Amino acid sequence: MATDYDTPRKTDDDVNEDSIEELKARRNDKSASNVDVDEFEQAEGLELPGADLSNEELSVRVLPRQADEFTCMSCFLVHHRSQLAAEKNGHPICRDCAA
Repeated sequence: MATDYDTPRKTDDDVNEDSIEELKARRNDKSASNVDVDEFEQAEGLELPGADLSNEELSVRVLPRQADEFTCMSCFLVHHRSQLAAEKNGHPICRDCAA
């Protein structure tokens, strides 16, 4: 919502002097924007940590390390050769770990 910073601001006295009709209108506007949400339906889609996933199958295709990739010996992630920062004791180190 855009805010016009040039308009005069209401002081605490001005807020207290709002008419009853204005306050009722604001209350009705706020209650009209509420959406009735069923909490049970919302909770059905949540996965709890430690849930039994023994009957689930992984559908991820794992590729072996390519010729232009290396495994960082600090974080043990596979990176492209362009991420190679240095070699420490003959082991490759990525830019993130070298920083």
